[in-house]
Amino acid sequence: MGIELRWGEAQANPTSTVFSIFMSLQSFGVIGLAVMGENLALNVERNGFPIAVYNRSRDKTDKFMATRAQGKNVKAAFTIQEFCEALETPRKILLMVQAGKPVDAVIQELKPFLSKGDVIIDGGNSLFEDTDRRTAELEDSGLTFIGMGVSGGEEGALNGPSMMPGGSEAAYRNLEPILVKIAAQVDDGPCVAYIGKGGAGHYVKMVHNGIEYGDMQLIAEAYDLLKNVAGLDDKQLHEVFTQWNKTDELNSFLIEITADIFKYIDPETNKPLVELILDAAGQKGTGRWTVQSALELGVSIPTIIAAVNARIISSIKTERVAASQVLTGPEGKFTGDVQVFIDQVRDALYCSKICSYAQGMALLGAASDAYKYDLNLSETARIWKGGCIIRAGFLNKIKDAFKTDPKLPNLLLAEEFRQTVLDRQTAWREVIAQAAKLGIPVPAFSASLDYFDSYRRANLPQNLTQAQRDYFGAHTYKRVDKPVSEAFHTEWTK
Repeated sequence: MGIELRWGEAQANPTSTVFSIFMSLQSFGVIGLAVMGENLALNVERNGFPIAVYNRSRDKTDKFMATRAQGKNVKAAFTIQEFCEALETPRKILLMVQAGKPVDAVIQELKPFLSKGDVIIDGGNSLFEDTDRRTAELEDSGLTFIGMGVSGGEEGALNGPSMMPGGSEAAYRNLEPILVKIAAQVDDGPCVAYIGKGGAGHYVKMVHNGIEYGDMQLIAEAYDLLKNVAGLDDKQLHEVFTQWNKTDELNSFLIEITADIFKYIDPETNKPLVELILDAAGQKGTGRWTVQSALELGVSIPTIIAAVNARIISSIKTERVAASQVLTGPEGKFTGDVQVFIDQVRDALYCSKICSYAQGMALLGAASDAYKYDLNLSETARIWKGGCIIRAGFLNKIKDAFKTDPKLPNLLLAEEFRQTVLDRQTAWREVIAQAAKLGIPVPAFSASLDYFDSYRRANLPQNLTQAQRDYFGAHTYKRVDKPVSEAFHTEWTK
């Protein structure tokens, strides 16, 4: 009789805990069972939150349930309606589907089965402007939307990613008990925090990926220099990058995996696998979006632009091979001290990395002002310390720099980084000069140094640019000896 009374109570209040117990409703739902979706689902379940899963292809769901989900508190659904009915309210639904139209399509499928207060989370790499639009559209229908950048790859998704959720703060607070459990954990907390309204989370993830582009290109250039100037073989490269990863400056996930890559021997050929990989890099668009946004906001990010360009020119492999037969360059050999050069490359890499991060953080600051995101750049650096691809030891220093001065206009002005670059710039310049002398392209190293040199100079040659613009287009100019509010035009041919 007691059970019947409790069931009656549950039926009378379908949102109650009693109803959830009787119906075995799940706490969290995941749509999209590619590797990232699967791993995030398993991460949520492992941390004590029963999950429901759905994938457009039933075969994928069946395979997941028969293998990785066996023995776990996972409920499979084979229609959107069944999926929604399997979740307790307010529903918490994570979409791990391809960015763009597929996200809109799934949202439209979900809407008829959702209730006021339900939360949809887009965990893919969506364009922040799409997230702004979806947030507004769903709020109009009584639903809430979170655009959440997720970084860390497959391993991070399973064991603890860095997450950048933006959108409704109330919705984030509803999700927070789950997100702080599944996030990567570092010395000062979980690698997740509320980023800001609308598309703020996806914007921060986009810039994170732009910095990642820059970081990867800089490491590739260091590799090229060590191999083709200093003459290091793969065993020596492994040793150098392993040693660099033990330093405070360069300790990072990307340096760590680079060291691992150099020691991997292809079982088929017994050669280092990295030497057998085609030198044509792919990209999925977030780097390009970062560049486009920076241009629109008027923020200089030359290192990241150089990294995007490097991937583009690498992709025309056939054309480059043909060009190599007819275009020649320097044929000299390096004659200096190898260990000194290795140390110089290390210093050049660190200085360039500082510039890459400085550009990314400057872009975030500009976007925060332009889009009213109210970003906390210190907290942004903190949540990148674990789980994500650009996690690095020196993020602690970036966190502290923006904590000391939340309005810091550029990372190069923080005492820690300013002094580092000033102390190491000679080595940085020597490396780039040596690369030019031997015909080794270092576009990101060079762009970083150009950025530093441009930023540190009180006067640049754009006075001539303004004169030219006024000459051919009457665009006017300002004078250094007149109030900045005044504009001038000259008839240059008179």
